[in-house]
Amino acid sequence: MKWLLGGVAVLVALALVLAGGAYVVLKRPDLPYAELATTYESPASRYVDLPNGVRMHYRDEGRPAGSPTLLLIHGFSASLHTWEPWVARLGDTYRIVSIDLPGHGLTAAPENYDASIEAFRDEVQAFTTAIGLERFALAGNSMGGNVSWEYALAHPEQVEALILVDASGWQETRASVEGDPPIFRLLRDPNIGPALRDLDMSGLVRQGLQASFADAALVDDAMVSRYTDLARAPGHRDILLQITLGFRERNYATPERLAPLANMPVLILHGDTDRLVPLEHGRQFQSAISGSEIVVFDATGHVPQEERADASARAVSEFLYRVHEGPALAAAN
Repeated sequence: MKWLLGGVAVLVALALVLAGGAYVVLKRPDLPYAELATTYESPASRYVDLPNGVRMHYRDEGRPAGSPTLLLIHGFSASLHTWEPWVARLGDTYRIVSIDLPGHGLTAAPENYDASIEAFRDEVQAFTTAIGLERFALAGNSMGGNVSWEYALAHPEQVEALILVDASGWQETRASVEGDPPIFRLLRDPNIGPALRDLDMSGLVRQGLQASFADAALVDDAMVSRYTDLARAPGHRDILLQITLGFRERNYATPERLAPLANMPVLILHGDTDRLVPLEHGRQFQSAISGSEIVVFDATGHVPQEERADASARAVSEFLYRVHEGPALAAAN
């Protein structure tokens, strides 16, 4: 019996050593912002220091200041790069400003930054003040859509039109989220998530991205590298983990909360096969916001601005044309 117990102890010890070795092999250090900038900046990249210590990365593209402006907010773990297809298609008509939220892209946040939808909303407000944006159309995808409708509720005097792209914010009504990509289920676990924080997540990131598209073939190595690299900027993994662990702790959308948006032009865009934010949620926004419009894209996942770039940009262009030209035509008549 002693021999058996001794053998088990050896096996357990060996397993721990192997696990520890695997952890060392898989551990990935932070990447300095300067190193990331050499790959992920563009000639349009700008930075602005905000009052609470955030150094926000943004791009100001398309038409010059003074033109009708479209402000774009990306989703969870993404970056302003997700909007490049819209910039290419809408930049001849609009001034397009895209930002990286704290914990994302090339935006640096102070140590121990307290991340939440409300905190991100307030950073957007500080950003618009800092660069002098007074009136604009606001579009957000996924978590960025949640930030956008919260911003529109808090600052309706600034938002001339609101565009929600597969936006989140409704309480999850599915019996479970077991169908979500493994990376989200693992990071939401309070025991597993922190243990995975510093490890190589490229395989799981690839699975998560493939689940975001109806056509998984659109996910290439460059996209996976961009997501994994930018997540390794100093402090980003802590912020991303905060958000995932707080998955069910938010001020959810309700018809009562959204009712004031009936006074604002609102366009809802949604992919019909979105696995992350179901189409049901897009229809809930339409039902709750009187006068809102919805466009549903066939065979499309969570990021129609990338997967259906032409069709989604066309829908935005037609919507904003009505927003800007409608009052002028009415006055002329």
